[in-house]
Amino acid sequence: MQHIDKNSADHGAPGADSRRDFIKKTLAGTALLSFGGILPGFSPKSYAKIIGANEKVRVGVMGVNSRGFALASNYALQPNCEVVYISDVDSRAAAKCIAKVEELSGSKPKNQPDFRKALEDKNMDALVVAAPDHWHAPAAILASKAGKHVYLEKPCSHNPNEGELLVAASKKYKNVIQMGNQRRSWPNVAAGVKEVINGTIGRPYFAKGWYTNNRASIGIGKEVAVPTWLDYELWQGPAPRTAYKDNLVHYNWHWLWNWGTGEALNNGTHMVDLMRWGLGVEYPTHVTSSGGRYRYKDDWQTPDTQVISWDFGNDKGMTWEGRSCNGRTIEGASVGVVFYGETGSIQIEPGNSYKVYDLENKLVKDVKNDYKIDPRNKMDPSQALDAIHIQNFFDGIKKGTTVNAEIVGGHQSTLLCQLGNIAVRSGGSLEIDPKNGHIKNNKEAEKLWKREYAKGWEPTV
Repeated sequence: MQHIDKNSADHGAPGADSRRDFIKKTLAGTALLSFGGILPGFSPKSYAKIIGANEKVRVGVMGVNSRGFALASNYALQPNCEVVYISDVDSRAAAKCIAKVEELSGSKPKNQPDFRKALEDKNMDALVVAAPDHWHAPAAILASKAGKHVYLEKPCSHNPNEGELLVAASKKYKNVIQMGNQRRSWPNVAAGVKEVINGTIGRPYFAKGWYTNNRASIGIGKEVAVPTWLDYELWQGPAPRTAYKDNLVHYNWHWLWNWGTGEALNNGTHMVDLMRWGLGVEYPTHVTSSGGRYRYKDDWQTPDTQVISWDFGNDKGMTWEGRSCNGRTIEGASVGVVFYGETGSIQIEPGNSYKVYDLENKLVKDVKNDYKIDPRNKMDPSQALDAIHIQNFFDGIKKGTTVNAEIVGGHQSTLLCQLGNIAVRSGGSLEIDPKNGHIKNNKEAEKLWKREYAKGWEPTV
């Protein structure tokens, strides 16, 4: 593969600032959108005629095999958006997504396998990052340097050092970075968390979250030739190079430390973010974690069964339980959060709903979900609700609105999960500096704060 200068987009493209100002002015009066992005009686093509192309937020989507395909489709449905680039190292996934975006919007995005080249286009406003975890922070930092806004799927980083670099980049380049903690924008979930904050159950002092699934074994991979449809060099990107195996692409990388971050960050990030929000906490004082790869004997490296506990001083704490290979539910749900307080508890359910209980376990309030949600759907569990999060991202771009999942909080929630993984890999227990989340007095654990990179691919602010 031809070498491309990783810093080619560092200083942004001419006209990017003026275009951002134009978007803020022209889209400020855009009508409120119904959930899903399309107002009744209008098709995407109808909207394309109403809102001129130059008035739309123009986005590129990086990584469109699964979750990225769903995001690209959702962005294509938004009347104040145009998907202008699709970037994927899998030529099959790119072709499928381009066809879908054109079908939904009436506009065909360009196929640019290398997202860094797409960043050179001064008319592109934002990058949606849905590539594997090891690419999240490096891609978002490159996009920030190029003067683009970023919609960044969770987790925001592969390791804590990358998260801190990402926060520094957002401060330096002053762009909008919205993390994919979509539940921050789901109306009833947000209302449930605000009930916790506002004292409905008295002083909240503990929360528990969980995720369960029945994932199959990934087997023992064989070294084989790289498929003709895959640019494996670019897929690896910042990660140290390894031989290609037949059980790696597209999803099993989640369970391998070189690229993935395990179930704790794959699904735990969402629940940890809600717990941190409701309890009003940032960095812990103590973290413990136990778990391992228990169910199968295969290439899977991260825990398939894990419990993480966080203490925040002496008055608040929380836990998360993840079971990748046993789908037995907790509190009747495959995923969720319960807050415990002095006068009761509040359960945030898998969908856009919550319940309030008193100390006698009596249900005193039941706020129902109005949308079909499948929390185990790894591609698109909640399109209509996620559109609200996307529109909040656009409001951040065009109006300067503070986005619901800004990157400082996104990093803090991601870091809590990363500390859990570091704990389980380095003895089980960590003392943490509550001012910044850094590990104290544990050299072995501190080695996992950063990662090694392929030469020339190190992310820099």
